[in-house]
Amino acid sequence: MAFTSFRPRMNAFRKMRGNPPDEGFIADLEFLENRDIDLSIRLGGLLAFNALLITIGTHPVSASPGAPLSLDAASQPLLTVASIGGIVPLIVSSFFVLRALLLGEEFDHEGLEGDTALRRRLIATFVHSIDAQALLLKRAVHCTLAGGIATMAVWAVILAVKMGL
Repeated sequence: MAFTSFRPRMNAFRKMRGNPPDEGFIADLEFLENRDIDLSIRLGGLLAFNALLITIGTHPVSASPGAPLSLDAASQPLLTVASIGGIVPLIVSSFFVLRALLLGEEFDHEGLEGDTALRRRLIATFVHSIDAQALLLKRAVHCTLAGGIATMAVWAVILAVKMGL
């Protein structure tokens, strides 16, 4: 991901600020900002949830011997690999969340003159970043569900093996 300076956006904003924006533009911008804040809160919550699930998912491998979900890697290699494999979708989900949180709004103002064109481009850029974040959030949720289901399935197998079923 290439670094892009915030300076072009700031310069474009200064050009737009020269003429007071109409109330419709302000309302549109506030609506988009609220949606962006909502997505950021959801993404942050999912990232924290993923961290908790990853920690819980490693429990069979790190549990004290004799604990109900403990595994011995030497004598139970398949269950150990399956247990670790169950957290892979959670790690992928965390990648999607981090990508969404770090997604920058690429703002290209080259060749645009006038307040109206700059305002339209600013709104279009904002909408594009929200759409991209929403898509990444959707992918992250699907991966989290897959990882949670896989982890629970492995736990069920571990308990079945330990109970001799």
